[in-house]
Amino acid sequence: MSQTLTNLLYHIVFSTKNRENLIFDELREELYPYVGGIIKNEKGHLLSIGGTIDHVHLLAKFSPSNTVSYMLQHIKGSSSKWIHEKHQCRLFSWQRGYGAFTVSESNLPNVEKYIKNQYEHHRRLTFKEEYLKLLVKHNIKFNEKYLWD
Repeated sequence: MSQTLTNLLYHIVFSTKNRENLIFDELREELYPYVGGIIKNEKGHLLSIGGTIDHVHLLAKFSPSNTVSYMLQHIKGSSSKWIHEKHQCRLFSWQRGYGAFTVSESNLPNVEKYIKNQYEHHRRLTFKEEYLKLLVKHNIKFNEKYLWD
């Protein structure tokens, strides 16, 4: 083939370190567009973003030249530095790991709805419960002893 054509869709989840309640409305209003800018600068596209006071969900397309691990290191590192500098929140940090799940084009509307309804969803479930369900749903093997930091 003479071209590389992709549609690499990812649902990504990560939380603040120790699931600290640090993503207040004022920060969230600036953080989400900032994360979108990071992704855009890396030739990706943020399709949806949501979360609550202690975690974030992204639905994004990444360039095939960037690995998921590179993108998450860049997103978390850059946004954390920006939060420290702009919001003078030295206590802020993201958890070390993340969950990344591929999404089919046909399931895109369901994942977008899921991400947009995070506050409603978390009236019934904690972040830990939600994350465990996502891992099981996507058949990811894990040892819970090593999930939380």
